[in-house]
Amino acid sequence: VQLQASGGGLVQAGGSLRLSCVASGLTFNNYAMGWFRQAPGNEREFVAYITFSGSRTLYADSVKDRFTISRDNAENTVYLQMNNLKPEDTAVYYCAADLSRSPVIHVSRRNWRVYNYWGQGTEVTVSS
Repeated sequence: VQLQASGGGLVQAGGSLRLSCVASGLTFNNYAMGWFRQAPGNEREFVAYITFSGSRTLYADSVKDRFTISRDNAENTVYLQMNNLKPEDTAVYYCAADLSRSPVIHVSRRNWRVYNYWGQGTEVTVSS
Protein backbone atom coordinates (compact mmCIF):
# COMPACT_ATOMS: atom_id res chain seq x y z
CA VAL A 1 0.00 0.00 0.00
CA GLN A 2 1.23 3.46 -0.87
CA LEU A 3 -0.26 6.87 -0.19
CA GLN A 4 1.53 9.59 -2.14
CA ALA A 5 0.82 13.11 -0.92
CA SER A 6 1.73 16.20 -2.92
CA GLY A 7 0.84 19.84 -3.38
CA GLY A 8 2.57 21.44 -0.44
CA GLY A 9 4.70 24.54 -0.71
CA LEU A 10 5.32 28.06 0.46
CA VAL A 11 2.41 30.49 0.36
CA GLN A 12 1.62 33.86 1.86
CA ALA A 13 -1.05 34.27 4.48
CA GLY A 14 -4.45 34.48 2.86
CA GLY A 15 -3.37 32.28 -0.03
CA SER A 16 -4.53 28.84 -1.09
CA LEU A 17 -3.10 25.41 -1.75
CA ARG A 18 -4.62 22.12 -2.82
CA LEU A 19 -3.10 18.93 -1.50
CA SER A 20 -3.57 15.61 -3.25
CA CYS A 21 -3.06 12.07 -2.03
CA VAL A 22 -3.04 9.20 -4.49
CA ALA A 23 -3.56 5.72 -3.09
CA SER A 24 -2.34 2.47 -4.59
CA GLY A 25 -2.27 -1.12 -3.48
CA LEU A 26 -5.66 -1.01 -1.79
CA THR A 27 -9.32 -0.97 -2.74
CA PHE A 28 -9.76 2.77 -2.33
CA ASN A 29 -13.54 2.81 -1.93
CA ASN A 30 -13.26 0.49 1.08
CA TYR A 31 -11.42 3.22 2.94
CA ALA A 32 -12.42 6.45 4.53
CA MET A 33 -9.62 9.00 4.34
CA GLY A 34 -8.20 11.58 6.70
CA TRP A 35 -5.76 14.45 6.68
CA PHE A 36 -3.57 15.22 9.66
CA ARG A 37 -0.80 17.71 10.22
CA GLN A 38 2.20 18.01 12.48
CA ALA A 39 4.17 21.13 13.22
CA PRO A 40 7.67 20.93 14.75
CA GLY A 41 7.45 20.13 18.44
CA ASN A 42 3.73 19.43 18.26
CA GLU A 43 1.67 16.28 18.26
CA ARG A 44 -0.01 15.02 15.10
CA GLU A 45 -3.26 16.93 14.75
CA PHE A 46 -6.51 15.95 13.07
CA VAL A 47 -7.51 18.18 10.15
CA ALA A 48 -10.29 16.55 8.12
CA TYR A 49 -12.04 13.27 7.35
CA ILE A 50 -14.20 11.95 4.55
CA THR A 51 -16.24 8.76 4.46
CA PHE A 52 -15.60 6.05 1.88
CA SER A 53 -18.33 7.34 -0.40
CA GLY A 54 -17.58 11.00 0.13
CA SER A 55 -21.05 11.62 1.49
CA ARG A 56 -19.94 12.95 4.86
CA THR A 57 -17.03 15.02 6.11
CA LEU A 58 -15.64 16.17 9.43
CA TYR A 59 -13.29 19.06 10.15
CA ALA A 60 -11.20 20.32 13.00
CA ASP A 61 -12.62 23.56 14.37
CA SER A 62 -9.40 25.35 13.46
CA VAL A 63 -9.89 24.73 9.73
CA LYS A 64 -13.66 24.64 9.37
CA ASP A 65 -14.95 27.01 6.68
CA ARG A 66 -11.42 27.37 5.25
CA PHE A 67 -10.50 23.81 4.24
CA THR A 68 -12.47 21.34 2.13
CA ILE A 69 -11.81 17.62 1.87
CA SER A 70 -13.03 15.72 -1.18
CA ARG A 71 -12.29 12.50 -3.00
CA ASP A 72 -12.42 10.96 -6.47
CA ASN A 73 -12.84 7.21 -6.12
CA ALA A 74 -12.30 6.69 -9.84
CA GLU A 75 -8.84 8.27 -9.47
CA ASN A 76 -8.03 6.78 -6.04
CA THR A 77 -7.36 10.30 -4.84
CA VAL A 78 -8.30 12.43 -1.85
CA TYR A 79 -7.87 16.20 -1.87
CA LEU A 80 -7.57 18.94 0.70
CA GLN A 81 -8.39 22.41 -0.60
CA MET A 82 -6.94 24.96 1.80
CA ASN A 83 -8.07 28.58 1.52
CA ASN A 84 -7.34 31.67 3.57
CA LEU A 85 -4.21 30.05 4.93
CA LYS A 86 -2.73 31.31 8.17
CA PRO A 87 0.82 31.06 9.56
CA GLU A 88 -0.49 28.63 12.18
CA ASP A 89 -1.39 26.22 9.36
CA THR A 90 2.33 25.67 8.77
CA ALA A 91 3.05 21.96 9.20
CA VAL A 92 3.73 18.71 7.42
CA TYR A 93 0.42 17.37 6.16
CA TYR A 94 -0.24 13.64 6.05
CA CYS A 95 -3.01 11.66 4.42
CA ALA A 96 -4.18 8.45 6.05
CA ALA A 97 -6.48 5.57 5.14
CA ASP A 98 -9.10 4.17 7.51
CA LEU A 99 -10.56 0.76 6.64
CA SER A 100 -14.18 1.75 7.11
CA ARG A 101 -17.33 1.71 4.99
CA SER A 102 -19.39 3.27 7.73
CA PRO A 103 -21.75 6.00 6.47
CA VAL A 104 -21.35 7.88 9.74
CA ILE A 105 -18.28 9.42 11.32
CA HIS A 106 -17.38 8.40 14.84
CA VAL A 107 -15.49 10.82 17.03
CA SER A 108 -12.67 8.27 17.28
CA ARG A 109 -11.69 9.19 13.73
CA ARG A 110 -9.97 12.27 15.13
CA ASN A 111 -7.39 9.93 16.67
CA TRP A 112 -4.44 9.19 14.39
CA ARG A 113 -4.00 5.78 16.00
CA VAL A 114 -7.09 4.26 14.34
CA TYR A 115 -5.79 4.65 10.79
CA ASN A 116 -4.39 1.72 8.84
CA TYR A 117 -2.02 3.38 6.38
CA TRP A 118 -0.12 6.68 6.15
CA GLY A 119 1.43 8.74 3.42
CA GLN A 120 4.87 10.32 3.61
CA GLY A 121 3.70 13.88 4.18
CA THR A 122 3.89 17.11 2.24
CA GLU A 123 5.17 20.33 3.79
CA VAL A 124 3.09 23.48 3.91
CA THR A 125 4.65 26.77 4.97
CA VAL A 126 2.54 29.90 5.35
CA SER A 127 4.42 33.17 5.68
CA SER A 128 2.95 36.19 7.43
